Amino acid sequence: MSDVLEFLNRLLEFKSITPDDDGSLKFIADFMPEFEAKFLEKNGTKNLILTKKFGDETHLAFAGHLDVVPPGNGWDIDPFTPTIKDGYIYARGTQDMKSGVAAFVCACKDAKNFNGTLSLILTSDEEGDGTYGTIEALKFLKQQGNLPEFAVVAEPTCDEKFGDTIKIGRRGSINGKILIKGKQGHAAYPQKCVNPVHLLAPIFAKFAGYDMDSGSDFFDASKIVITDIRGGMQVCNVTPNDVSIMFNIRNSNLTSVDDVKSYIDSVFAGIDFEYDIKQSSKPYLTDKDSKVVKALAKSVDKITGITPELNSKGGTSDARLLAEYGVKVVEFGVKNDRIHAVNERVGIDEVIKLYEIFSDLIENFRG
Repeated sequence: MSDVLEFLNRLLEFKSITPDDDGSLKFIADFMPEFEAKFLEKNGTKNLILTKKFGDETHLAFAGHLDVVPPGNGWDIDPFTPTIKDGYIYARGTQDMKSGVAAFVCACKDAKNFNGTLSLILTSDEEGDGTYGTIEALKFLKQQGNLPEFAVVAEPTCDEKFGDTIKIGRRGSINGKILIKGKQGHAAYPQKCVNPVHLLAPIFAKFAGYDMDSGSDFFDASKIVITDIRGGMQVCNVTPNDVSIMFNIRNSNLTSVDDVKSYIDSVFAGIDFEYDIKQSSKPYLTDKDSKVVKALAKSVDKITGITPELNSKGGTSDARLLAEYGVKVVEFGVKNDRIHAVNERVGIDEVIKLYEIFSDLIENFRG
């Protein structure tokens, strides 16, 4: 059995602040000589794909990122010198997500009884813009006709106890801005003005906090959340020329950008306005009865004695990119109580069990 803790400690020493991998990807490739390595680099972002064919059946991939957010100030230790204390390893990236990477790298290295192809998809740009990260690896795999059928992204997913959560989906994120146009003038002569605030007031309740859908078993409703309203010159005797509204929708797979546009057109009909809406990340949902969901849940239960909850809570991850390419993807990793925080840490027992879960999944997975 590979020493997953020793390997994790080595990964934690790399100062891989996004999007710089600091040599960690080459270190992993050198650690896995039995896997074919393909390095992809674009605009300073490095990605690595490792592949080994064991047989002719299913193609299972593990995916993750080596980049971390800046450590910030206030640490009790050097954030890039892993320190063991009271059953925990402290360092930047312990939870998010070098523990997950260490677990699946060692599990794949030790794999013997797998009837298909194992791949590892690693990037150094997930915490940043992600423009040239995992998406470039997936483009390459598609061009080669070698996209995986199933994938596990080892993001930190667990809440109260290790093993309590598998994510089978994530909400998307829609950002928008609406500009209500008016005509600026003197507050003493409102009849000579077109006050955009007065135009907005009677219809605002139909927009602010509105649920675009009713949600589902795995998604809350896609709610319009107002994030900013601006207008006028901060004086009391001049009406504003325009008012801008900024909003965000964490959307389920039941609401699209086109749905939002249609709703805005109906609510603001008859008013002079314009808007700009962008989907910064798309939602995804993997069937709870998919083989990868069932197999991973079985391995988690076997190793931890916990039946994991299936949910789609949290922000976004690179799993959405895999889903866009038709890959049946799930997310599972250690607890996430200190991700991006000062004195980030991971339980030693969690890392060992995560390795065991991934090893069991590989050993018993049948696509």
